[in-house]
Amino acid sequence: MSFVRPEALAALTRWREVALALAFAVFGLWVATRGGYFYAVLGGAICAFALGLALAAWRRLRFAPGADAPGVVEIDEGAIAYFGPETGGVVALSELDEVQATAHSSGLAWRLHQSDGTTLTIPAAARGADQLFDVFGALPGASTRTFLAAVEQPPAGTRRLWRRRAGAHEPRLPRP
Repeated sequence: MSFVRPEALAALTRWREVALALAFAVFGLWVATRGGYFYAVLGGAICAFALGLALAAWRRLRFAPGADAPGVVEIDEGAIAYFGPETGGVVALSELDEVQATAHSSGLAWRLHQSDGTTLTIPAAARGADQLFDVFGALPGASTRTFLAAVEQPPAGTRRLWRRRAGAHEPRLPRP
């Protein structure tokens, strides 16, 4: 039996990455105040690193909506897979030509176009869709601010957020 309401637990779980990074920054400040130049520099470096982690976690948090849509997103071996109750599919990152934000029955959705004409529509609130933030950020010439703006103000229709330039190289994903 839990003494914490499920809604409160869900909110705390959602913000945990940001909270841990900020706690690490407070630890860096504590180290910096222990006296001496060495501890001041070490604490400042810890604090700067932690604030960078907090910023990245906050951006990732803004990218992932709190609602749940049907389906699961998996990213593996250079491919984005979406398994939904009615639709689904796989798009290879090396073949990805265009990313669009579009209005969907469950809110915002990402429409991924592959060079062979395959289109995959992924609800932004599907489980695992928050992983797409790192994928979209790794696309050549893509701006994470563009994707965050689409999440914060979803388009009424369809808006192109990224298109592969001719001769652009394959994106590099961070290793898990």
